[in-house]
Amino acid sequence: MAQTEIAPAKEKTEYRASATKINALVHTKLNVKFDYAKKHLIGKEWVTLKPYAYATDSLTLDAKGMDIRNVSLVNGTSLQSLKYDYDQQQLKIKLGKKFLPGQSYTVFIDYTAKPDELKVKGSAAITDAKGLYFINADGKDKDKPVQIWTQGETEASSVWFPTIDRPNQKTTSEISITVPAKYVTLSNGKLTTQVKGTDGTRTDTWKMDLPHAPYLFMMAVGDFKIYKDKWKDKEVSYYLEPAYAPYAKHSFGTTPEMMTFFSGKLGIDYPWNKYSQIVVRDFVSGAMENTTATLHGEYVQRTDREVLDEYFGQAESTIAHELFHHWFGDYVTAESWSNLTVNESFANFSEVMWAEYKYGKDAGDAHNFEDMANYLGTKDDALKNLVRFHYT
Repeated sequence: MAQTEIAPAKEKTEYRASATKINALVHTKLNVKFDYAKKHLIGKEWVTLKPYAYATDSLTLDAKGMDIRNVSLVNGTSLQSLKYDYDQQQLKIKLGKKFLPGQSYTVFIDYTAKPDELKVKGSAAITDAKGLYFINADGKDKDKPVQIWTQGETEASSVWFPTIDRPNQKTTSEISITVPAKYVTLSNGKLTTQVKGTDGTRTDTWKMDLPHAPYLFMMAVGDFKIYKDKWKDKEVSYYLEPAYAPYAKHSFGTTPEMMTFFSGKLGIDYPWNKYSQIVVRDFVSGAMENTTATLHGEYVQRTDREVLDEYFGQAESTIAHELFHHWFGDYVTAESWSNLTVNESFANFSEVMWAEYKYGKDAGDAHNFEDMANYLGTKDDALKNLVRFHYT
C-alpha cells in the first residue's frame, strides 16, 4: 500500500515566548477569609519582589476581577500609599522610586476576590478558569459537603491573589486562612500555627520554605478527615470526606512506596517538606499537582471493595502522575506554557514506570500502549509539535 504523507498542522501566527521578567517574585504572604454568602475572598497580601535585571520604578501584577482597596509600599512599620491603575485584569503600580536589581521591596495590597463574578473559560484539560471555587456554599444541597478549593493552572491563581502569574516566576509563601472552626484547611507547606478566634473561627497558617510557581499555590477548606502517614522523616497525609476516611490507606496507601521508588529512579529524594493529597467535589480537572498538596477529583475516593476491583486503574495512575510532577513541574518548572508538554510527558511516563515496577513488565507495556493509542488516535493532537510556541 502506498504511504500518504500527512501535512503538518498549520500553526497560529502569534508567537508565545517566555514572559519577560522585569520584577522577580521573592515571597508572598497572604491573610485571607471568606464571605460564603457572596462567594468572596477578603484578602490582605504582602508581596516581596526585586528588579530582575534592570532598575525599575513600576510593578505590574495580574489580578483578575478584584476590588482593590489599598496599594502601599511597606516602609518599616508604616505604609506609603502608591498610585496605581487597574483594568480588572492587571494592577499597574507606580513604586514612587527606582529600585536597583537585587534590591527587594514589599508591596501591601488590601483586596476582595470575586471569582463567581468573573467571566472566563477553561480548556480541554481544565474546564474552568475562575481560580477559586465555593462548593455548596449555602449548604442547601444536603447530599454535598460545603467546600472551598482552588485551581491555579494555567494562570488562574491571580483570580484569588495578585501576583505575576507566569510559570517562570517562583516565590516562597505563607498563607493564613481564617475559617469557621469546624472546618479543616490545607495549603502549601507545613501547618505552623492554629489560632482560635473569639467569633467561632480559627486561623491556620501554612508556610512553604522553598520557592514554587504561582500556579501551584493552593487552598482547600471543608469537613475532611486526615489520615497521617510517613515517608522517611516527612509527613504524608490524606484528606477525605468522613464517609471515606476508613479507606484512606486503600486509596492512597501506595504513596510512600511511590516516593521511595521515584526518589531512587531520579537520584533526588522527594524535595519538599511534606506531601498531602486531598479529594474534593466538582473538581474542574482530573487532579492537580499543587506543591506539597495534590488535589484530586472525587473518583480517587474509593471503598476497599472498589479498590479490589480496580487493579492498576485511573486512580492509582493519577496518584503516581501527580506525585511525579513534584520533580517535573514543581521542582523543575517549564519557563513557559509552550513547554507544558515537557511536564506532562514525564508525568505520563512515571505511570508506566510505576506500573512496571509494581505489577510487572506486561502491566507497564499495556499502560504505555494505551497512552500511545489514545495520543495517535486523536489526529489533530498527534500532528501538533509537542513543544509549540504557537497556540490559541
